[in-house]
Amino acid sequence: MSEVSRPAAPGAQASRAQRRNALHPGAWWLWSLGLATAASRTTNPLLLGLLIAVTGYVIATHRMQSPWSRSYTAFVKLALAVLAIRLVFAVFLGSPIPGTHTLVTLPELPLPDWAQGIRIGGRVTAEGLVFALYDGLKLATLLICVGAANALANPARLLKSLPGALYEAGVAVVVALTFAPNLIADVQRLRAARRLRGRPDKGIRGLLQVGLPVLEGALERSVALAAAMDARGYGRSAEVAPAVRRTTAVLTLGGLVGVCAGTYGLLTAEGGTYGLPVLLAGLGAALAGLRLGGRRSLRTRYRPDVWGVRAWLVAASGAGVAALLILYAAYDSAALHPGVVPLTSPTLPLWPAAAILLGLAPSFIAPREPS
Repeated sequence: MSEVSRPAAPGAQASRAQRRNALHPGAWWLWSLGLATAASRTTNPLLLGLLIAVTGYVIATHRMQSPWSRSYTAFVKLALAVLAIRLVFAVFLGSPIPGTHTLVTLPELPLPDWAQGIRIGGRVTAEGLVFALYDGLKLATLLICVGAANALANPARLLKSLPGALYEAGVAVVVALTFAPNLIADVQRLRAARRLRGRPDKGIRGLLQVGLPVLEGALERSVALAAAMDARGYGRSAEVAPAVRRTTAVLTLGGLVGVCAGTYGLLTAEGGTYGLPVLLAGLGAALAGLRLGGRRSLRTRYRPDVWGVRAWLVAASGAGVAALLILYAAYDSAALHPGVVPLTSPTLPLWPAAAILLGLAPSFIAPREPS
């Protein structure tokens, strides 16, 4: 008698469909790194604010209710702190930008002769503050773009997609990235439980009574992770020929040196002719070394994430923003770097702004994953 196959349950079918339609986590990182590259090419506060608005909109439409998704708020707070510190340094330590509009004159601390070029206090000019604001806002935008990738990309799925040669390093990075969000979630959960019981959750007493359970929970998670990794054979490697090991080391190290030399050539005027070929050769050698190094890994992937059309479109939107701003910087760099001497109000260039709006593509392309 032939067996009749049973139809899959609706819940199982929905779960498989969600995994099949889920966006690859690497696409989120490529998208955010493209926006960060665009932010590094300009100090125009209007364009930087537009980049922050683009990342915020995508986060608002696609962020899940998960521990790592809360990291975006932490990165925004860190960006604001960096901006404030940059302004404080400009006020108390001065600015290299000369200015004629004096806002306030602070008492200047006399320094010895060997500290020439450094001052503490003195004249604070509007030009120096505006320059520090532009510079700090660029760094803050870079941090916010990286925070968007941390909030959107599932670290466990990203670890599963890493090449075998990078798996050990990837585990350490993922554990480090997920420790702080889980710690924050534990603190919020314990403080809410203490409030429900009518116990204080603030002050030194509340901190001491909450800190011990949090540290105990972190230790238990670490022990459970180590036991799970040992049970799954983590760290075991296959035997490869000595020639393969030497070839892998030469390709990986040579590729990294080529990437560094090519990047330096692209950033300098003298290396414009050899920078791109050396960079491409270094990338090729490094990828070949990683592929050979993956032979030592005995790890297999269960239901690996598929890099589909949507992942290509999301990654291409970030790369397109970076490429268009780099091309526009070669055409008209003054619009991307508004002057501060003399003080002029920044203007919003049309084409760079339209290029940045291309970064909104993931909000319409990427599927919304369930929490």
